[in-house]
Amino acid sequence: MAHLPSIVVLATGGTIAGAGEAPSGPSYRSAALGIEELLTAVPQARELADLTGEQIAQVGSQDLTPRHWLTLARRVRDRLDRGAEGIIVTHGTDTLEETAFFLDLVVDRPQPVVLTGAMRPATGLSADGPRNLLDAVRVARDPAASGRGVLVVLDETVHTARAVTKTNTSSVSTFRSPLFGAAGAIVGGRTVFFRAPAPRPAPLLSDLEGTSDLPRVDVLYATAGMAADQVECSLDHGAQGLVLAGVGNGNAPRPVVEALSRAAQRGIPIVRSTRAASGFVARDIEIDDTAQGFIAAGALGPAKARVLLMTALVETSDPKELQERFFAEQVA
Repeated sequence: MAHLPSIVVLATGGTIAGAGEAPSGPSYRSAALGIEELLTAVPQARELADLTGEQIAQVGSQDLTPRHWLTLARRVRDRLDRGAEGIIVTHGTDTLEETAFFLDLVVDRPQPVVLTGAMRPATGLSADGPRNLLDAVRVARDPAASGRGVLVVLDETVHTARAVTKTNTSSVSTFRSPLFGAAGAIVGGRTVFFRAPAPRPAPLLSDLEGTSDLPRVDVLYATAGMAADQVECSLDHGAQGLVLAGVGNGNAPRPVVEALSRAAQRGIPIVRSTRAASGFVARDIEIDDTAQGFIAAGALGPAKARVLLMTALVETSDPKELQERFFAEQVA
C-alpha cells in the first residue's frame, strides 16, 4: 500500500461547520457541527491522507480572540514537531485572513499549514465546505506546498496568508489576493503553483509557550470630518498601539494626524494603513513619517497590520524595528 501522509485537521467552527433548518434557507447556526462530522462528509479525503481531527474551538470566527490564535499556534507547532506532515485548520471566513496571517508570523516549520472554510453551511444546497476541505487535503499533502508559509485554500484557489483577503460578503469566490495574485490553483484534482516560494521573514514570538495574550491594538477608520478624540479614547482604554485605516495613501484629517503624532511622541506605535481595497502605503509620501514617528504598513491592510503590530509588540515597541518588520512582510 502506498504511503499516505499524516495530516492533522484542527477545527475551530465557522460556516463550514454550520447547520440550518432548511437547506435552501438563508439562516443557519455557525459552528454547529464537530470535526468528526466534517471529516465524515468527505470520505474521499481519507484516500489521500491519514487524517486525524481535533476540535480546538467551536465558534463563529467573529468570536475568535488572540488567545485562540496562541492556542492554535501552539497546537500547530506541537503536531508538526510530533511528526504530522501537514496541518489543516477549518475556520470561519470572516476573520480567516487574520488567523492565517498570525500563524504565518509565528509558525516557522516547513510542513504545509493550510486554512480553509466555507461560504455556505454544511447543510445548505451546494455546500462548498466539503470540496474546500478536500482541496485543502490535496494542498497539505503536496511536497511543493512546503516552505511557502501558511496557505489559504477555497474555491479551487490557493493563496498565501500575507496576500489574501475576503472581498465579498457572500460569494464563494470571496477570497482574492489583489496585489500579488493567487499562489496556485486546484486543476483536475492536482495542485498547481504559479510561482516559487517567496523568502520567509524570521518568525515572531520565539517564546510562544510563555505568551498568554497579545497587546491591545485598535484600528481607527478614517473618514471626512472624523473626530480626533478617538485617538485618546483608544489609548485611555488600554490600546498599546494604533493602526490608522486611512483614506488614500494612509491619510486622515489634520487634527487626527496631529493627535496620532502626539501619541507617537509618547512612545505609542502608530501604523498607517489604508481603507482602500488594495495598494501600498509608502513612507513619507503624503505624511512625513520620519518626522512624525509613524510606521508605514506597505501592502498590509488594516486588519493584518493590526495582527502584525500586536504580535511584534510582545518583543519590541521601537518604531525603527517595527518598520523593518513591516518592510519584511511585503513579499507574498
